[in-house]
Amino acid sequence: MASRLSRSVSAGLLLAALVPLAACGGGAKDRPKADMAASKVTTIGVNAYLWRASLDTISFMPLVQTDSNGGVIVTDWYASPNSPNERMKLTVSILDQDLRADALRVAASRQVSQGGQWVDAPVAAATVQKLEEIILTKARDLRRTAIAG
Repeated sequence: MASRLSRSVSAGLLLAALVPLAACGGGAKDRPKADMAASKVTTIGVNAYLWRASLDTISFMPLVQTDSNGGVIVTDWYASPNSPNERMKLTVSILDQDLRADALRVAASRQVSQGGQWVDAPVAAATVQKLEEIILTKARDLRRTAIAG
């Protein structure tokens, strides 16, 4: 499912990049400005760069729900092979069509194994901030690449 979703998102990004080109026919004044670069002209309901960067960043985790129109990605519990007594679950929300820091929210849940049962544990605020920074950096890189051609 994730690879089908990945192909769908890739196709959406390609379509978003090609749609403005199809409208070009007149002089330079008719061309869309570079800062639009598919940030709003997409087949999904949220910023395409944030969406793609989010999927890329958490691609190692199993996905439970993806809603590109609503901008929500929910993972299942994931335990790192290096730390099997701890697991995490993420919800990524993209709140806008613009590529802005306040258009992205990551919520994390963490559990630790105690006596054979999973018990809720706090998540360090730095963990969520780091994930948001990684996603935003990837999204900006994707946008720069699209603008550069």
